[in-house]
Amino acid sequence: MFNKKQKGQGMVEYIIIVALIAVSAIGVYSFFGKTIRNQVAGLSQEMSGNSASGQIQQASDAADDADDVADKNYNLGSYDDAANSSAASGTN
Repeated sequence: MFNKKQKGQGMVEYIIIVALIAVSAIGVYSFFGKTIRNQVAGLSQEMSGNSASGQIQQASDAADDADDVADKNYNLGSYDDAANSSAASGTN
């Protein structure tokens, strides 16, 4: 009976770690998603033999926008502002 409790505790710890990783990944993607999409688009353009200068410039612009959002100081009271500004700069 004691062994089952330990296995349950291990599973709960594992689920908490996976949830934290998922939340972190969502946060990173919300700031850098547009940059990543433009980089992948540029890569596919170059692989097909076309110039990817437009996608490279768009990726650079998106990275600059994400940097501007990340430079601002946010706390728990204004975190929603950070999420909204990163989402707004991520739309195209």
